[in-house]
Amino acid sequence: MLTPQQLFSSIQQQVEQLLPGVAKSAQDDIQNHVKMVVTSVLTKLDLVTRDEFDAQVAVLERTRSKLEQLEKVVAELEKKISN
Repeated sequence: MLTPQQLFSSIQQQVEQLLPGVAKSAQDDIQNHVKMVVTSVLTKLDLVTRDEFDAQVAVLERTRSKLEQLEKVVAELEKKISN
């Protein structure tokens, strides 16, 4: 997935290729407008950073490990009760 900076850079290059004869100020205006639109779309998406994702993966792994331990304890207790 492209970072926002890479996405902006890619869009900027495409705009410059499409409109090579347009004055610099017009290109800047278009560029700023495109950045605003892309930023608006990205903020509406429910995205998380890689660090946030990795932190949640770690929490899930710890939770899964604890659940497995508890399942073993419950199985042992059930075995003791049934005997």
